[in-house]
Amino acid sequence: MSDYRPPLEDIRLVLEEISDISAICGLPGYEHVDSETIDGVLDELARFVAEVVAPVNQVGDQEGCSVADGVVTTPEAFHTAWDKFVEAGWGAISQDPNYGGGGFPGVVQTVMTELLATASRAWSMGPMLTVGALDALHAFADEGQKEVYLPKMITAEWSGTMNLTEPQAGSDVGALTTRALPQDDGSYLIFGTKIFITFGEHELTENIIQLVLARTPESPPGTKGISLFIVPKYLVGDDGSLGARNDYRCLSLEHKLGLHASPTCVLSYGDSGDGAVGFLIGEEHQGMRYMFKMMNNARLGVGVEGLAVTERALQQAADYALERRQGRAIGAPAGEQSPIVEHADVRRMLLTMRAYTDAMRCLLYLNAATIDVANRHPDPGARQAASDRAELLTPISKAWCTDVGVEMSSLGIQIHGGYGYIEETGAAQHWRDSRISPIYEGTNGIQAMDLVGRKLTMNGGSVMAELLAEITSTINDLVEAGDGFTSIREGLADALDAMQEGGVWLAANGLANPVDAMAGATPFLRMFGQLVGGWLMARLALGAQRRIDAGEGETTHLATKVVAARFYAEQLLPIVRAQLGAVTAGGRDLFEVPADAFSA
Repeated sequence: MSDYRPPLEDIRLVLEEISDISAICGLPGYEHVDSETIDGVLDELARFVAEVVAPVNQVGDQEGCSVADGVVTTPEAFHTAWDKFVEAGWGAISQDPNYGGGGFPGVVQTVMTELLATASRAWSMGPMLTVGALDALHAFADEGQKEVYLPKMITAEWSGTMNLTEPQAGSDVGALTTRALPQDDGSYLIFGTKIFITFGEHELTENIIQLVLARTPESPPGTKGISLFIVPKYLVGDDGSLGARNDYRCLSLEHKLGLHASPTCVLSYGDSGDGAVGFLIGEEHQGMRYMFKMMNNARLGVGVEGLAVTERALQQAADYALERRQGRAIGAPAGEQSPIVEHADVRRMLLTMRAYTDAMRCLLYLNAATIDVANRHPDPGARQAASDRAELLTPISKAWCTDVGVEMSSLGIQIHGGYGYIEETGAAQHWRDSRISPIYEGTNGIQAMDLVGRKLTMNGGSVMAELLAEITSTINDLVEAGDGFTSIREGLADALDAMQEGGVWLAANGLANPVDAMAGATPFLRMFGQLVGGWLMARLALGAQRRIDAGEGETTHLATKVVAARFYAEQLLPIVRAQLGAVTAGGRDLFEVPADAFSA
């Protein structure tokens, strides 16, 4: 497996041209941060992930995790990397300064999530989930709970999780049966089993703060009867000291396709019969609302996983293509084998990976910056508009990026040829690690249904309409950009027309027959993601060209962004129109075949 090189030039260009990091730093609460400070932080962070986290990636995959008598063992290298992460203070970067955080914008946290996940997907799951738990606690816990739990979680001395899924419920969270019985001292006793709990048990941190969904007695059925509880691995005294081990246990670890070093646990609460001590967060029966705070953070983070695996697979495939000699490229001297990077089809695959990497980074950093505006802008109207935009972009960030990540990690194997299918090269690990991401945090089909069922019609459709108007504005900007941008403008305009046609059809037919809308939801999400990716690539290319014209930056790097945007518009944006038939086909054919015929 090749060494990881953090792509700081690409990251900084997207932060400036797409996220408008200077404007983000001007928001209330970020006065202590500027672009120069962020540049310095990114330099140090890049060094840290390359030297400390990246080396644990392949060894973690090979060693994996194990459990014995409820104790989970992770690779020894994971412990060393985690201790250095704590020592360096990276967990605090974007957290509340009132509890020991650094107070940087959330978009900087997204950059850190990318760098950590690209360095080692399995290791990065622990910090990512802790950030999500911190968001939920910061938003909904009472002040006493914040004082007890936030400082140690911010330093990453304690980690955090979320416990939703149960064996009988799956994605239907409303079917969960875990019980929370109230006690006289205000605490609760938790009984039940949770599955698929990432980093639910390990020895990397002093304590694990489980956020557990459960039902109190006589709660209403479905999601309306769910409450959210803090269930620490070790009970915490008033002075912050650790006390008795709580009554829950890791029964087993899942044997997974990938992410072998990330412990995915089956947890039994009340395993000894006493009940695990838990503490209610906020109000009873508001658990799903609270958990969505964490889930939306996690959905953005999972989307970043799609970017991360593509970046890592691209770097490895490009290194291999430069070194591997096979065949004679057109125009090469007779009798010589050429590096495979000289073959047109390999170039096509590499440029596809390059273009999607840029498009995903633009989308994810824009989504993160939009959340910063929603949280911090002084104007309530601007905050609400940004919040609406973030809600619209989040299912795209999660689903489109993770689907593309699987496709691109597979393409990375293809570039390696037969050697990509052999584990020693490391190319297969990227694909194996990527495959869970479209399932995490609500499967991508659920994200598509959310997009079509809720987000498409938000505020009477005005949220979608405002985004499409911005795309139209960029198309107008491309008219003035010269001949080199003609195909970008034409491709984006055609994709926008197809997207609007699909949206109009769904809005008109979905009300009459919701099955028709749901049948077209997944291809519509692909249309939307592909369009937004093309729009942001066009904006990035316009910014790169302005810098070239002004004599700023490294010309070859900037020119590559223009070429990648043109390639995306000509060869990848046509996917938008190609999906239109699937969006408008309706659900008839899906139910024409009897259900039992699929197994015939």
